Amino acid sequence: MTSLQKPEYDVEALSAVLPSAFREAMSRLAAAVNVVTTDGPAGRAGFTASAVCSVTDEPPTLLVCINRRASAYPSFADNPALCVNVLSADHQQVSNTFGGKTPMAERFAQADWTTRETGAPVLANALAHFECRIGQRVAVGTHDVLFCEIVAMSTCDESQCLLYFDRQYHQLPRLAPGG
Repeated sequence: MTSLQKPEYDVEALSAVLPSAFREAMSRLAAAVNVVTTDGPAGRAGFTASAVCSVTDEPPTLLVCINRRASAYPSFADNPALCVNVLSADHQQVSNTFGGKTPMAERFAQADWTTRETGAPVLANALAHFECRIGQRVAVGTHDVLFCEIVAMSTCDESQCLLYFDRQYHQLPRLAPGG
């Protein structure tokens, strides 16, 4: 039987984490790639995000983080709804377009979009989409954390998942049931 050993931590170093070191460590955290979209009184906008996660299933709620310096931020700050579009491996170019400096109107020309419950753009053939009403906004450092109440969603089983890990895209195939 082996005993568990506590790792040695440099508490002083942990309290002085540099942003660049934090970003480097976070690059080791694999994440689904999403395009988050909105449309409403403040305009149509979207951005690529990996900072999306489940909060609770009762009521179904996601959180989405957005940098307040992002070009899409003013629309998300003022519009009441958004859609999280989970990207498949086929959507790598869509991710690049929404993650760069491409003007908003040109971003949406890169793929097929529809609107449903909230009016936020829904990406055709996304692995999943979550249409949400933005319930709460919390400012944390350079970002706003948006707590998003899901009002509609759908899934598609047709493709591989697009992941971002170590500053590169990766594909994760869907396993057969029971596989």
